[in-house]
Amino acid sequence: MNSHLLFPQIGKVIASTGSRQFPRLLHDLIQTHLSIDATHIRQVRLASPGLHDSTTLLSETVFSAREPACDELLDPARLHLVRRTADYHYELHILRADRASFSPRERDCLQDISPLLLPMLQKHLDALQPSISERPTGDSLQERFRERLSQTGLALSEREMQVCLGLLAGHTAPQQAELLQLKVNTVESYLRRAAIKLGISGRHSLMRWMYGAHSSIHP
Repeated sequence: MNSHLLFPQIGKVIASTGSRQFPRLLHDLIQTHLSIDATHIRQVRLASPGLHDSTTLLSETVFSAREPACDELLDPARLHLVRRTADYHYELHILRADRASFSPRERDCLQDISPLLLPMLQKHLDALQPSISERPTGDSLQERFRERLSQTGLALSEREMQVCLGLLAGHTAPQQAELLQLKVNTVESYLRRAAIKLGISGRHSLMRWMYGAHSSIHP
């Protein structure tokens, strides 16, 4: 690593903690080490005793200069890092839309910088907790998605909504197919139908639609 160039960039990422700029600056930092198309961050609150489901508190994707087409994002090559605490998972997913696998050297590179990336990610997501905790008790990604649909007057079938929620949560088409007990091409078909109804073209467009001006998830 060229520390002369790296340290100022790290400083910018740290300074952006809790702001809208953090995901983009984190993506740019990772991109100095790896050739990637997108960075997906996610915070999951683990289920409490007596509850069966975890809750996704925040899910956001940042893309490189070119926004991949919808079908390129259905089954991307990915690397992921997870930081676990008693109550939360902090997840960092690195995606390559052309499905070219990451080499062992690239995997080692990500592991080498993970002690730097994951604490910064946790600090950023924890900084957003006051705004998240102000949301009504029981709020979830699914509830926010239904609310967003209601705001726009759009309607999706239950399956179309499920695959959109999976995409927002960072799942690939094969992962969704397994969860929903469907074929992969069936999942892709539902996603294409939902994309037409919502007027979107891919994960980035879905993120913008979900967390746009009408959403209060961002400070």
